[in-house]
Amino acid sequence: MLNKILLTAGSILIMSAAASTAQAADPENTLKMDLSSGGAVTIELLPDIAPGHADRIKKLTRAGFYDGIIFHRVIDGFMAQTGDPTGTGMSGSDEPDLKAEFSQYQYKRGTVGMARKGDPDSANSQFFICFTDTGCSGLTGQYTVIGQVTEGMENVDKIAKGEPPATPDKIVKLQIAADETAPKRDQSAVESAPGVPNEPAAEPAAGEPAPATGTNH
Repeated sequence: MLNKILLTAGSILIMSAAASTAQAADPENTLKMDLSSGGAVTIELLPDIAPGHADRIKKLTRAGFYDGIIFHRVIDGFMAQTGDPTGTGMSGSDEPDLKAEFSQYQYKRGTVGMARKGDPDSANSQFFICFTDTGCSGLTGQYTVIGQVTEGMENVDKIAKGEPPATPDKIVKLQIAADETAPKRDQSAVESAPGVPNEPAAEPAAGEPAPATGTNH
């Protein structure tokens, strides 16, 4: 009987792990980031704990907002921050600031959080990636967690350090995994269709000043 109980418990653990892996692989909530420092990074978004922030990141990603933006504040042992189109840490997107979605998700190596100003409800587009298990631990419950790096932290480690770095690295491309495999539209057919104007896609605007830094200093 004991052996049967242990086997059953083991089966439950295996099924739970499989379910967790399947959830983590949700392509609609998985970001793929190519870095100028070399290599790629995979981030699992956490819409269950920060739905508004996850939606914002996906909206901006699909607009191409993050492509080419530098890491303007990178502190060894702490975090790498990006998401400001001006590269100064003082700006954000055209979108309104977000209401805080704080949680008790523990900041650790690879945790992705939203930067903000002193006002808890001031996150906008800037985010940071933690380098170690201890460097960002004091931010738990004070900065909205939006995701966790699941692959490529060794590439995050290579990002040039500094406030700002002398030669900053940047996000070459940020995209949602679901969009990588989505069938592409025949753009030539769209452009030649009657009544469809052939206009260039609008560039995302720099927006008004939003989050300044990922910490309170």
